[in-house]
Amino acid sequence: MNKTVIEKITHIVGEKYIKNSTAQLLAYSYDATANFQRLPDLVISPGNAEEIAEVIKVCNEYRISIIPRGSGTNLAAGTVPYDGGVVILFNRMDQILNFDKENLTITVQPGIISENLCTFVEAHGLFYPPDPSSMRISTIGGNVSENSGGLRGLKYGVTKDYVKGLQVVLPNGDILETGGKLAKDVAGYDLTSLFVGAEGTLGVVTAITLKLIPLPQYKMTSIAYFESLEDAARTVSSIIANKIIPVTLEFLDKKTISAVEQYMKIGLSTDVEAMLLLEQDGEMHQVEQDVKEMVRIAEENGALFTQIAKDAQEAEQIKTARRVALSALAKLKPTVILEDATVPRSELAKMVMRINDISEKYNVNIATFGHAGDGNLHPTCLTDLRDEEEIHRVEAAFSEIFEAALSLGGTITGEHGVGEMKAPYLEWKIGPIGINVMKNIKQTFDPNHIMNPGKVFAKETKKRVVVHGGN
Repeated sequence: MNKTVIEKITHIVGEKYIKNSTAQLLAYSYDATANFQRLPDLVISPGNAEEIAEVIKVCNEYRISIIPRGSGTNLAAGTVPYDGGVVILFNRMDQILNFDKENLTITVQPGIISENLCTFVEAHGLFYPPDPSSMRISTIGGNVSENSGGLRGLKYGVTKDYVKGLQVVLPNGDILETGGKLAKDVAGYDLTSLFVGAEGTLGVVTAITLKLIPLPQYKMTSIAYFESLEDAARTVSSIIANKIIPVTLEFLDKKTISAVEQYMKIGLSTDVEAMLLLEQDGEMHQVEQDVKEMVRIAEENGALFTQIAKDAQEAEQIKTARRVALSALAKLKPTVILEDATVPRSELAKMVMRINDISEKYNVNIATFGHAGDGNLHPTCLTDLRDEEEIHRVEAAFSEIFEAALSLGGTITGEHGVGEMKAPYLEWKIGPIGINVMKNIKQTFDPNHIMNPGKVFAKETKKRVVVHGGN
């Protein structure tokens, strides 16, 4: 990046909001993904969409990469610079622009922290359900770019189900407005949905209109312990088969339970093979009925012990235990690689067993937890990047885990996105025709390929080796 470009960008956003020292660039050279790091050329904090549009015009003219970045919690190297470029931060764009209780919507800037948004609307008796585990630090803009899920996804869906409209700066500097507050609108292509989950490869999201719903009146939380993974998985399937859709239905295996208990010391049983976290919300009578029925189903399917949280504080403690699973595991080894594979709920037990078999096959330490209710598992490898031989085995293990998920009718990612880490596997899921369609869309929006290059589309697809015997 030459001096002229830096001067032009500095003139747009102000010298105060430019970071370009080596230490500052290093701070934005990586995200939460292990083994990915590259320096950007410049880090900026624009104050509004108009400044971003002017910066993008300069970058488009000089063919300089743009990397939109929230809080850097990305787990697929989606916010790691690929070939230098300009990292755009949204720490100055974190405001609520419009809160419309009459139309049950809220419009926010992308830099607002997810938990802060939830807290604000709940204080007004409303509810924004998406709740990624990183919600205390992740931004809404990042959630939109990755189409993030969360613990409440089984009942309420994911980010895309609540995005009603966007303001997006396109790669040529034009500012596009999509959607709005309407309950119904089918005028033309659904451009809003196109940008949700696009991982910053089509434009920069600068404002987001979200749907809100009434805050549930009541909720109850319980846990169930099992001596086998199969019993826990069978319980999940049985709960859904009994037409109960809980707000939360989470799974932790033995390794994860032990790590969380060591981390939090809240009295979790560590001599079991699996634990389910179950929660329901809604009208009090129905919630109590559903939770009692879920506990009964768990016991019928071999639960060793069940417990209903006695109050809101204990319930929150249990849910926090699930949310800190990654942090707890991260304390055990120098490097933790958390992955994201999803299968149909009916295949959950098979997938967990396949993960365990693959872990043994490659002699790597993998703990598994995740959103059992929607089949979204997070196999998490405890390793050390300094051990190159082991890292090769880890990579081979995860390739086989992705193949196992696909062979069971699943996908390579349920909520973390493709980014750079999973780009070599995307064709396994959507095929060469799907890749071609996506590339054509990218080319139309971003002909100079300045928007978050190196993400989603891989230079080379991994060779897929179909492993039989798991269907």
